[in-house]
Amino acid sequence: MRQVICFGDSNTFGYIPGTGKRYPWGKRWTSILSEKLAGTDSRVVEEGLVGRTTIFEDPLRDGRCGVKLLPVVLETHAPSDEDLVVIMLGTNDCKAIYGASPEVIAKGVGRLVRQVKAYSDKVKILIISPIHLGENVWKEGFDPEFDGNSVEISKKLAAEYRKISRAENTYFLDASEYAVPSKTDEEHMDEDNHSRLASAVYEKIRAIRCA
Repeated sequence: MRQVICFGDSNTFGYIPGTGKRYPWGKRWTSILSEKLAGTDSRVVEEGLVGRTTIFEDPLRDGRCGVKLLPVVLETHAPSDEDLVVIMLGTNDCKAIYGASPEVIAKGVGRLVRQVKAYSDKVKILIISPIHLGENVWKEGFDPEFDGNSVEISKKLAAEYRKISRAENTYFLDASEYAVPSKTDEEHMDEDNHSRLASAVYEKIRAIRCA
């Protein structure tokens, strides 16, 4: 793989819980992955954006709709037949304002997958279902854009993403099996969990290469 393009939201961006700042190189999972791949023919392209969704327009922030942005990212980085596109979105889709079910959110991921295939039907695709939201994420002092139902929706995404992955013949990884949100904000990963996720993705990439 010449490029591993990681298309995601704040947990791909490397948002530091409770600060709004970004983890430095070597701390966020995409950069850890890049270091693990050092010495190979691969490089990681970090395309994480705070607030990014699969298909929804954020009424509070411009430029967050994934299906509008992914085609631009694909043209920018021009992935070849040997490259891998990693899609890890869905957390922001759980916000109360969108009222989306796990099935609808998964269909949004399906649209993103088909955009990649439309660009090139040879590019490899890895769908990663995101970590679960913390039980308290919607409570006072955390993120008011979520509600209690958001937490339950986040827990059901993996099962729906697996269905999309099978239907679209992509690779799949469940991030919630390896990482959890920080207690600081119940939404974003701390350094240890970034490291855990990076290791899981690295092992998945090794398996994809051997497939």
